[in-house]
Amino acid sequence: MTESTHDEAHAGALGERLNWLRAAVLGANDGIVSTAGLVVGVAGATDDRPALITAGLAGLLAGSMSMAAGEYVSVSTQRDSEKAALAQEKRELRERPEAELAELTELLERRGLSRDVAGNAAVQLTERDALKAHARVELGIDPDTLTNPWHAAWASFLAFTAGALLPLLAMVLPPAGLRLAVTVASVLAALALTGWSSACLGGAAPARAVLRNMAGGALAMGVTYAAGSLLDVAGV
Repeated sequence: MTESTHDEAHAGALGERLNWLRAAVLGANDGIVSTAGLVVGVAGATDDRPALITAGLAGLLAGSMSMAAGEYVSVSTQRDSEKAALAQEKRELRERPEAELAELTELLERRGLSRDVAGNAAVQLTERDALKAHARVELGIDPDTLTNPWHAAWASFLAFTAGALLPLLAMVLPPAGLRLAVTVASVLAALALTGWSSACLGGAAPARAVLRNMAGGALAMGVTYAAGSLLDVAGV
């Protein structure tokens, strides 16, 4: 493997890990905001602890299952596309190997290698594993580590659940008079953390991401609390 291909493999693995981390942070963020909005809205209508627990658990389960199902479908579609692309590449390698070798040489040359070095590298990569070489260089796919829909589904489920547990516990554990204040403070602190984390993973300015995340959560809780209070006043 050439140095550029080796570096590319490391960069691809790092990018994959960062994508998973970013997805986990965003999943936890969704769990925090959606469950906080739900329990705060219910708290605006009643201070009954069993009602708050029921609403919070229902929101947690519904949200986590929805996230898991959505991620499973999305990643399954991506995996199917990757398999189809690999099958087509395998067919092309079997039917026109010389054209595929020339294509691989050209792709390596575009990445900064000289014509002679690119040609030699293409020959060596093809002799070692032609399909893997074309998959990585041409398609950006590693045939040995195709995306797993079950892994993605479980990761989304766990991330959302972890985020949702915070506002639920913050609402039902403290005494009635402190529930709302503790929940709001806990949620805003957690949103500051997830906003900072997502900004750092994406290479953006943390301050703006933190403020935007906290503002969105505060707005969600304010709207749902107002709605719950109006329903309580109306006797619904």
